[in-house]
Amino acid sequence: MVISVPRLVIAAPSSGSGKTTVATGLMAAFASRGLAVSPHKVGPDYIDPGYHALATGRVGRNLDAYLCGTELVAPLFAHGARGCDLAVVEGVMGLYDGAAGEGELASTAQVAKLLRAPVVLVVDASSQSRSVAALVHGFASWDPEVRVSGVILNKVGSSRHEEMLREALDESGVPVLGVLRRAAQVGTPSRHLGLVPVAERHAAAVDSVAAMASQVREGCDLDGLLALARSAPALAGAAWDAAAAVVSSPPPPLPVPTLGAAPPDPRHRPERPRPQTPDGLLKDRGTGLRAAPRIAVAGGAAFTFSYAEHAELLTAAGAEVVTFDPLRDEQLPDGTDGLVIGGGFPEVYAPELSANEPLRKAVAELAFGGAPVAAECAGLLYLSRELDGQPMCGVLDVSARMSERLTLGYRDAVAVSDSVLAAAGTRMRGHEFHRTVVEPGAGAAPAWGVRAPQRRVEGFVQQGVHASYLHTHWASQPGVARRFVERCRTS
Repeated sequence: MVISVPRLVIAAPSSGSGKTTVATGLMAAFASRGLAVSPHKVGPDYIDPGYHALATGRVGRNLDAYLCGTELVAPLFAHGARGCDLAVVEGVMGLYDGAAGEGELASTAQVAKLLRAPVVLVVDASSQSRSVAALVHGFASWDPEVRVSGVILNKVGSSRHEEMLREALDESGVPVLGVLRRAAQVGTPSRHLGLVPVAERHAAAVDSVAAMASQVREGCDLDGLLALARSAPALAGAAWDAAAAVVSSPPPPLPVPTLGAAPPDPRHRPERPRPQTPDGLLKDRGTGLRAAPRIAVAGGAAFTFSYAEHAELLTAAGAEVVTFDPLRDEQLPDGTDGLVIGGGFPEVYAPELSANEPLRKAVAELAFGGAPVAAECAGLLYLSRELDGQPMCGVLDVSARMSERLTLGYRDAVAVSDSVLAAAGTRMRGHEFHRTVVEPGAGAAPAWGVRAPQRRVEGFVQQGVHASYLHTHWASQPGVARRFVERCRTS
């Protein structure tokens, strides 16, 4: 199979240069021309893809060579870009910055090479003139395999400033494809973990994306950028497919004994009976029949961190995936057999989450009844006894609080305990990104053993619960989704 989607990688010399503004603006500007634009983000970031989705009307997808492996970058790209006229890939940090101590691994440059995509460098020109040529020349010549094919100058102060920058860059051989003036209206608010997600400010985010698109339309050579995207050569290989990935993953092992003990709780009840038909098919708690277990996935403003491939893998493994909002819904979806609670900002919404006592009780009842529950980061906090003094679900006997310290970085991990997600010994790569701590940091049956930055165990395996700070990308281990669905089917 040949992958021939026109594509651009939007990179920068460093963070804060304006990649998100330019990439999102380009996506929206091209979409307004009637093009089907596929949005992508290099690295593990969950927030930028929300703005990309708003700009394009398509799911924003991540391309992370560390979490998923270099071999999956092009297939995952092709999966997201299937049927599109153009793909725009926003880079991460500086062009050549990757996983600490791992060379180019997970850098924007590496992804650009894997996609054989031309790179457009966004340069913050606010404090320089002729020096911009030396900067661009250095980035363009550092790695001959990285094709830096154009520059967009950001935060240009005046017409005279623009003239000086263009004169300098004439000598670099890299064409100027856009000049953006300073414009406060395209700014988006930030807080302790980056931009405020779209789900928390949808109306304002729509205005921000519209302003980005307007600025890009006025300042960039869209025809030249589209021609550059179309110059990307074809890639050999097949698009990633969730169904094929699940089928090819190892079958889940037989159920394992319960590990860890739940704290005594009056809401505890024996394992839930599962009504069946005479032929053994699972019976819906209503009147219909279904063989697919129902898995509820937390969403809404407090739980915005999720990779699209997770739901696709769960569906491919035979589950019915439904979403709910812990800020609004007082009950889990009818017939919930398993629960996935991803990342987000529960610390921002702790009072509201705590006030929704009916849902907290429903989550605890489901967990103490033995149902499979997978919780990452924000999900871990939600399952705790309390968060910043506010009562949470009480599934885990831990206390969570905000911290002054940012925990950030890629992690190599191995499953320490058998769980609903993985058998002990399963290796996965993950990412941590939080300003909270839980005490204790690990249970009697920890979820993961982490090698760096220091050796430690973290997380909790308790009855059917797997809770951890570690964000993982299930496309790297499709058997995780298959195992979870099977546990939901049989619990």
